Amino acid sequence: MKFCPPNTSLEEVWVNHGTSRCFMESVIPSAIALYFFTFAAIEIRLYKKNGEIVEEILPVPFLYKLQVFLAFKMPCLAAVRFALQTILFNNKVIYGYTIVPLTYSWTVYPLSYWLIHFERNYFLTSSPSQGHGVILLIFWAMQLIAEGATFLNVHQKASWFHLITYADKFELGIFIIRFLTSLFIFMLGMKAPGIMPPEYFSSSRNSSTYSRGGEKRQESTPLAKGSTLKYIFRQMKMLLPYMWPKKDLKLQIYVLLCITLLLGGRVVNLYAPLYSKYIVESMTGSKLEFRWDLLMFYVLFKFLQGGGTGGMGILNNLRSYLWIGVQQYTTREIELELFSHLHGLSLQWHLGRKTGEVLRIMDRGTDSIFNLLNYLIFSIAPTVIDIIISVIFFVTAFNSWFGMIVFFTMGFYMLVTMLVTEWRTKFQRSMNLADNAQKAQSVDSLLNFETVKYYGAEAYETECFKQSILTYQAEEWKSKASLNLLNTLQNVIVCSGLLGGSLLCVYMVVNKQGLTVGDYVLFVSYIMQLYVPLNWFGTYYRLIQKNFVDMENMLELLKEKKEICDVPDAKPLLIRGASVEFRNVSFSYIPEKRVLKNISFAVPAGRTAALVGPSGSGKSTVIRLLFRFYDIDEGEILIDNQNISLVTQESLRSQIGVVPQDTVLFNNTIKFNIRYGRIDAEDHEIVTAAKHADIHQKILNFPHGYETQVGERGLKLSGGEKQRVAIARTLLKAPAIVLLDEATSALDTETERNIQVALNRVCAHRTTIVVAHRLSTIINADEILVIKEGEIVERGTHANLLEMDGVYNRMWNQQIENENEQSARQSDLENTFT
Repeated sequence: MKFCPPNTSLEEVWVNHGTSRCFMESVIPSAIALYFFTFAAIEIRLYKKNGEIVEEILPVPFLYKLQVFLAFKMPCLAAVRFALQTILFNNKVIYGYTIVPLTYSWTVYPLSYWLIHFERNYFLTSSPSQGHGVILLIFWAMQLIAEGATFLNVHQKASWFHLITYADKFELGIFIIRFLTSLFIFMLGMKAPGIMPPEYFSSSRNSSTYSRGGEKRQESTPLAKGSTLKYIFRQMKMLLPYMWPKKDLKLQIYVLLCITLLLGGRVVNLYAPLYSKYIVESMTGSKLEFRWDLLMFYVLFKFLQGGGTGGMGILNNLRSYLWIGVQQYTTREIELELFSHLHGLSLQWHLGRKTGEVLRIMDRGTDSIFNLLNYLIFSIAPTVIDIIISVIFFVTAFNSWFGMIVFFTMGFYMLVTMLVTEWRTKFQRSMNLADNAQKAQSVDSLLNFETVKYYGAEAYETECFKQSILTYQAEEWKSKASLNLLNTLQNVIVCSGLLGGSLLCVYMVVNKQGLTVGDYVLFVSYIMQLYVPLNWFGTYYRLIQKNFVDMENMLELLKEKKEICDVPDAKPLLIRGASVEFRNVSFSYIPEKRVLKNISFAVPAGRTAALVGPSGSGKSTVIRLLFRFYDIDEGEILIDNQNISLVTQESLRSQIGVVPQDTVLFNNTIKFNIRYGRIDAEDHEIVTAAKHADIHQKILNFPHGYETQVGERGLKLSGGEKQRVAIARTLLKAPAIVLLDEATSALDTETERNIQVALNRVCAHRTTIVVAHRLSTIINADEILVIKEGEIVERGTHANLLEMDGVYNRMWNQQIENENEQSARQSDLENTFT
């Protein structure tokens, strides 16, 4: 038995304008098998050693069944082909090279199924499966490329492409089935229908989002799963209102000019290679001519085009210049919309957010919009148009074979690029989520640096940050490794198309089949001109995918529902006396637990009501409901007999001033923080408010006076100073209703007494509701409401409540006892030191 047919050998690669069949069917399958056996064995061993068996009963999708069927179909095709070749077409003569494909198919494809089985039924906790592994994907890609290499033999004299005998027709049929099967297997490999995502399994394995120290936690963003292209139209629909500059006629004209320049560039790209051909033919014909006019036009086209790529051409530069304003408009509009939307979200949402993560989402999302329009309109669209023009041109100017080569090469390039990019999108998502967690952790740790110092946890925080970096870098490695795979596949496809077209063109030139040397120059110039943006197509498509992934979280923020909204045709609040009334109000943060139960009370205009009770009884909730941070479940809240749910939030909150327990200031000057009560206030009004808050002299003692920076959250000021600034701010606002939410509970007794005087100025002749911790501060209130477990259990004046001998009386006596004990301890301490 001979290995190769007569008159051929394994060393011969190129025979009669095509590849040697003995070489193609023995060396290439052997090389693929060597790769696959080596790395598949390593991966299987890894799964056996470190993998956990998935105990859940996994669903069996139809596409997974199809994937398994195709994997076993290939060995069957190889067996049928070998049998018919041997029995019918080779007169029962068996050549060694025909056994190699048979052995190859019956070994590598069952092994590929075995590897699929491990990836489906084993779980690597250190690296959760999010699709098929790189080893299988490279194998399927190599197999598809090997099948596609058969097209190199289209013009081989002995090739079955000529369909002379029944054996040729049989080979063509088997090849078509085998090529399509390899293509479908590769496409299914990208989708991985049988591989369950990590979130399918138990909660301990759930995640795509990372928490402190790099641990994973369950992800809550719906768009973070599945193909980005599934949501591209939904995303574009959300962005389109911001893309067209409807408010600026000049920018609209710029957009039209940019599109005109874009189309002009397509015409230039066609004529530049044509003039290159004309110049070559003017120098190679029987009559040599000095065609300076052709050279002038050629250089003009290159000047407009920019070196063949459009990167430095005058058309591209002019278009980029005009597009700056349009791009800035789009970015500005969506940034403002997002910022306004975040401020419109409810207190409940803001209490649950992570500042660092939200800022990272905003930054990355708006940056992605900055580039998205360029990629879509000025990179992807021109490339697609150029491909269509090139196919039409080569079919008409050359012949259909050239059009087919260009079409299939570029079409296959784009298909593989999109499929592989889709497959690797999940790695980009995971990397983004890990990046969000890393930034959120660092911001959270730095914002709470005092707590870190108190507990000496610097080393712990550093270790947690290190773990988050390691987690991010692990996801980053997957993203970059998959990108290298994509670049390799793209290079193979591009070079294959260039080789096939060049061989055909040179063959026709040498054999004088209607083409000239100038046509070869035209073909090479044009095809290379197309390949430059085509090479960038993969990058642009990947960047578009990345931009859409980056925007997913930002678009989710834009889609976040505003829980507190003005009703249609809401009217402004009209203040006549500023009386406040709660009528049978019930409220719960979560349905399972009622915080307020049928609360009813009234505060007449200019009077003061105090809310007291144990911690967690619902006192501060009353303040939040009046400010309409939440909507109530039952009942009504009225101001001057106007239901606050039926008036505009802006008018409601403009009439209410709040002095909270924990005053948070902007990292700006004292003047800025006081002026925040009324933005248009004059400097003398700020000084007056500061005097009434009893902080004016203190401010003047600072080195920079009113221009003193208060630091992050006002940390450069003491608690009493911050509280006075808040009081001054409220005085400047001059609200009709004042809410004091335990405004002095965190202060010492002396500071409290001083601030109490300032608070009395704030509350004078204003309707006031006080949430009090120290009962001594509200003994002069017109009515005191005692709230316990969400219900008003007692009400009356200070004297009346003491006479009841109830909850209030016990709280009063307990505070008196605590103050006496504290005074005794302080006296003992002073005697000890004296």
